[in-house]
Amino acid sequence: MTTTQEQPINELLLAAKKASTMLSGLHAEQRHSTIESMATMIEQRTDEILNANREDLDRAAQLLEKGELSKSMLDRLNLDNFKIRGIIDGVRQVAGLPDPVGSISLARELDDGLKLYRVSSPIGVIAVVFESRPDVLPQIASLAIRSSNVAILKGGKEARRTNTVLFGCLQEALGETGLPPQSLILLHGREDIETLLKADGLVDLIIPRGSNDLVRYIQDNTRIPVLGHADGLCHMYVHEDADIEMATRLVVDAKVQYPAACNSIETLLVDATIAGAFLPLVADALCRKNVDLRLDQRSFEIISPSQSSVRHAEIADWTTEYSDLVISVKVVDSIVQAIDHINQFGSHHTDCIVTADADVYESFFRSVNSAGVYWNASTRFADGYRYGFGAEVGISTGKLHPRGPVGLEGLVTYKYKLVGKGHVVSDYLGPSAKRFSHRDIDM
Repeated sequence: MTTTQEQPINELLLAAKKASTMLSGLHAEQRHSTIESMATMIEQRTDEILNANREDLDRAAQLLEKGELSKSMLDRLNLDNFKIRGIIDGVRQVAGLPDPVGSISLARELDDGLKLYRVSSPIGVIAVVFESRPDVLPQIASLAIRSSNVAILKGGKEARRTNTVLFGCLQEALGETGLPPQSLILLHGREDIETLLKADGLVDLIIPRGSNDLVRYIQDNTRIPVLGHADGLCHMYVHEDADIEMATRLVVDAKVQYPAACNSIETLLVDATIAGAFLPLVADALCRKNVDLRLDQRSFEIISPSQSSVRHAEIADWTTEYSDLVISVKVVDSIVQAIDHINQFGSHHTDCIVTADADVYESFFRSVNSAGVYWNASTRFADGYRYGFGAEVGISTGKLHPRGPVGLEGLVTYKYKLVGKGHVVSDYLGPSAKRFSHRDIDM
């Protein structure tokens, strides 16, 4: 097993760079077989993985009592048979996806015998720093191998035992199919993060997955490109013509189904026209699910304040990612106010409108500056597995490619391939210069 305990991290980084060259030359079938083997190994060692996870959970519970670990991190740490099945299915889904490497997105004749192609290619060495969620490890490993990238994986100490067993499954699959062991590297030491951040030239991309503090720290302390999002502050806006029963169901799912997820909603915006009829119903449904409500003055006047789970919202509530059974509620006078609120206070992750009017949705879609803009659907769908990506390396809220849940397509870049027959630039200069044809050809 390749870990920092066996080799100094600088040696591992050099080995990873070398492995990335070897990996980029492998056929798709070999990478496919490796990922299938990963799924099989995880399946065969499920009991061992769950036993390791129970040990991590016991220790994490003690850290929670001491205030050294948040409840949301404890929730994300937990694995069970259902989650293991999801991991296995996700890895196998990645194996079945089309090979993202070597596809041609542009083919153009510049002149007779001079042809230009834009060809997808791996990024190289990707470092992923994640907290708590051990399911991230096989997800990213499978996506990296499928896209011919080396993955350096740095998990949190709270999931160390689980990660170690999972990584053993992945290394076993590499050995079985003949891939370099340094195609996947697992780091444990917290001090290794500092080395990674300074490893420009050896590491091509860093993907942080964890707390806001972790993401922002990495973004602020490296020259290596960083893909990720610091906040998951999602909204649901209930328009004046919304179906109240549908809206209630959507709000409850988006808040309650998995509140620790970055795609759960933190703020509910309700049009004033429908607030009187809708708010008491949704408040009752949320309170029955033990959700605490943070209400602006207008919603406070509509919802009974006698319930212990209800209190006035403060300014900070509009910018708080609770990651828990807490939601802020605000009444707005128009879709324009709703859009302004989302664009001002949101994190550009995923936001939804509940409305019966397609034109209203299109206006919302064009104006909300988020990676995912939904119509009558729970924000919890913002997930690589649910999008059919097999898994995701993370969610990007930036405006440049990639954006939203990042799967295989986000882990490849491209090269330009130019094929000529002794062509030289000087032939295309001067009074008797040859002319470019710039004719698109079959790919």
